Amino acid sequence: MSRRLVITADDLGRDAGSTQEIAALLAEGHVTATTLIAVSPESATAVAAVRRLGVVPHLHVTLTSERGLPPWRPLSDAASLVDDSGALGPDPASAAERAATADVVREMDAQLAWMREQGVTPRAADSHAGVLYGLSGRSLLAETLRWCAGHGLAFRLPRDPRPWWGGPLPAPLAAAHEQAVALADALGVPLPATVVTNRRLAEDLGGYEALRDGMIAGLASLPVGTSELFLHPSRADAVPGPDGVVRAWEARLLRDPVWHRALAAEGIEVVSRWWP
Repeated sequence: MSRRLVITADDLGRDAGSTQEIAALLAEGHVTATTLIAVSPESATAVAAVRRLGVVPHLHVTLTSERGLPPWRPLSDAASLVDDSGALGPDPASAAERAATADVVREMDAQLAWMREQGVTPRAADSHAGVLYGLSGRSLLAETLRWCAGHGLAFRLPRDPRPWWGGPLPAPLAAAHEQAVALADALGVPLPATVVTNRRLAEDLGGYEALRDGMIAGLASLPVGTSELFLHPSRADAVPGPDGVVRAWEARLLRDPVWHRALAAEGIEVVSRWWP
């Protein structure tokens, strides 16, 4: 059996520079999928840019704002998701803890409806900043998976989390993950075999080559089936600070012939989806 990989550029619509870089990578064929932040003021421009390429983005369910950008506001009247100013806060753990389940579902409905109004019907969803996954507190996975099943959406939840986590999950997370995968299967929500990404900061990496070599080394851990690599590529001038440095390195990786040769050497087929 073969090993296949969806290469996804997250954060379409985050800002103009990131949107332009992701659209360019899609046009060049270096990424095969992207995820849209529907609550961003840039989102309509972003949808138009990728629609011209024939690309339908996934829904990047967003319940937080981004530090360094003007705060985003929800598309629904979900009061438990916002601060006193009516904006989404920047902290993922706080967002998950304070959110009423009904408000989360209402906001996911609103973001999906907005995309459909723009003429794009996503086939998959995931969680911006990991709010829904419960990695640092309350999990909203059960509600999210039921919502995905109701809308016929695949979801970014790895069947095997070890390549993403860097080893076995801690016991409490492992039990919750096993339950979530079982629920997804019972509901018929398609999941990728595993998920890989770059989790290291610029100061930890030290330079581009460390990022590239680490990502290439990770290809060997991909199991049989269809997995997903998600990165956050952007232009060097679009996102300030160390985060922007890493995003620019990730864009460079996706264009790097050394990366492309590594994919071919591992016999990995690059595809656009993990669902049937």
